[in-house]
Amino acid sequence: MTVPEYAHCLEFMVRDYECDIQGVVNNANYQHYLEHARHEFLLLKGLSFSKLHEEGIDLIVTRVEIDYKYPLRSHDKFVVKTNLQREGNVRLVFLQDIYRIPDEKLIIKARVEGVATKKGKPSHPGDILMKLGLD
Repeated sequence: MTVPEYAHCLEFMVRDYECDIQGVVNNANYQHYLEHARHEFLLLKGLSFSKLHEEGIDLIVTRVEIDYKYPLRSHDKFVVKTNLQREGNVRLVFLQDIYRIPDEKLIIKARVEGVATKKGKPSHPGDILMKLGLD
């Protein structure tokens, strides 16, 4: 399998408390990994959630699709790889994959859709698109 190019990669290690009684990572924890990787990616692009919020702009997730391919277990090392694309006028889509390290076993494939909002309503992301190279 050929691993595609990604805009951002962030490594993690599974902690014991993230596993369920079956000894695998609880499904909800994968969303935590994905979210943390997205936030780090945005910070690298100069986008701070707190600064955006102070400006009246909030980035919110509107949809998450996850295909679970293989489980992670305690102390597994893995990497979250992220790409980003624009859809329409207001939607940003993060395409995120998790691979176990070092064998690059595909763990999950995820698609996370989001929008920028102003006063609770979808808004054109303007400068955000520019910082992300999507304008």
